[in-house]
Amino acid sequence: MAAVLPVTAVRAAADNYRFDTTHSQIVFSIDHNGFSRPFGRLHIAQGWLHFDPADWSQSATELDIDLTSLDMGDAEWNAAVLKPAFLDAQASRYAHFASTSVERRDDTHGVLHGNLTLRGVTRPVSLDFTFNRRGSTIYGMHTVAGFSANTLLNRDDFGITSNASSIGHSVSVWLELEAIQDDKAQSNKESP
Repeated sequence: MAAVLPVTAVRAAADNYRFDTTHSQIVFSIDHNGFSRPFGRLHIAQGWLHFDPADWSQSATELDIDLTSLDMGDAEWNAAVLKPAFLDAQASRYAHFASTSVERRDDTHGVLHGNLTLRGVTRPVSLDFTFNRRGSTIYGMHTVAGFSANTLLNRDDFGITSNASSIGHSVSVWLELEAIQDDKAQSNKESP
């Protein structure tokens, strides 16, 4: 019980948020046979954030990414990437990210460390991020915290090894995230 109390006290200092899935975006890019680096987009299904603007080390987050939301600009290409050789969305529809720590570099920049589970494989991931701002929406309806983040993933780490000679292995990922303050954000989380 004593080991749990410090975590509870730590989390109590942070405000709770739920991700605004309308205004949050995940975009990725990967090499296509040396000709180009096409982009794809994924949708955040749900997620929560504990954020303490005064002490980022007290912050934490989890989110679920709906792989079936994949949009690469072509229905046939989307279907091919969702098959078992790549994202295998039928077996594991959601990718899951859970933070383990937050490192503050200056007033607006930091590194978010955590674990990404994709295709049933979990690997550590670090995201460089910018804290854009925290404030009220234009009509004062919500308090919102906004972030921009990026990382580089190796698809082989998650067992995606198909088409090794024509599709790159390094995947550039960008996230634009808005989270709405919601005291019940984590307690409302349901597993997809």
